[in-house]
Amino acid sequence: MEVVSEESQERDRDTKPRKYAAAGILHFWRVESDDEGRPVVYVYELDPATRAYGLTGIHHKQLKVDQPFPVEIDLT
Repeated sequence: MEVVSEESQERDRDTKPRKYAAAGILHFWRVESDDEGRPVVYVYELDPATRAYGLTGIHHKQLKVDQPFPVEIDLT
């Protein structure tokens, strides 16, 4: 999971996901803030055929996933 700040945008959106995918890390989450300062969670899963991440969800009010483990978080 990477929490994006103004200073880390390029690394967290581009560099780190590419490196994590190349290393075979199956799941990647990126947390950013919306225009009102609330968290938004972008959830990605590694496609083993392409070794690249595919977006599996964008969560604004509630993060609820069952992979890589069951978790439910109120983002409000």
